[in-house]
Amino acid sequence: MGRARVLWLALLVVAALVVSSCGGTKVSTPENVARAARPASGAAPWPAPPNPLELARKAGLESETHEFLSYHVHAHLDVFVNGQPVPVPAGIGINIDDPAVHHAPFVDGTEAYGGIAPPCKQPCISPLHTHDDSGILHTESAKANPNRLGQFFTEWDVRLDSTCVGGYCRPGSSVLVYVDGGRYIGDPADILLSDRKEIAIVIGTLPDKIPTAFPT
Repeated sequence: MGRARVLWLALLVVAALVVSSCGGTKVSTPENVARAARPASGAAPWPAPPNPLELARKAGLESETHEFLSYHVHAHLDVFVNGQPVPVPAGIGINIDDPAVHHAPFVDGTEAYGGIAPPCKQPCISPLHTHDDSGILHTESAKANPNRLGQFFTEWDVRLDSTCVGGYCRPGSSVLVYVDGGRYIGDPADILLSDRKEIAIVIGTLPDKIPTAFPT
């Protein structure tokens, strides 16, 4: 076997290992994407659900009485439907009705939740949560235990799998996923929420710009 052929096969093996380790690959963005029709159910926007701790358990997460910062990472999530941003609500994974959870109002009428000190008398916060509506997904845990995007969507009570986001499903609607600006091919529920990762879910027509990096 010639030297060039050996080198080519080696490159193919390396490429396959990279793809398998990432759970997806990066491909080009389609030029013409149709507008997504509003589904009969499961249409955006999706509010924060009223049963956060129950959904945290469903996601396999154990809620605590306060935030632990031994393992503290942030990923960022953008969702677009037909080019328009969909808010990621504040308070996902947090029992905002617990008296120990502080509320911080903003001038635009939104609120942030957290700053739990002293601790709640009973579990009130999942290690995976949102404090505000910035799209930052916080993992604050007593031990290193990386979470995945599917767990967050379970807490949000929004369907996420290789076919659908909420009520928007392929092939009727275009659903594209990007990680750090590159197309992700695979089940988005498997995306690891590592620190400063930028995730964009694009449904229907494209926004003017696909986010490529964690916001600063």
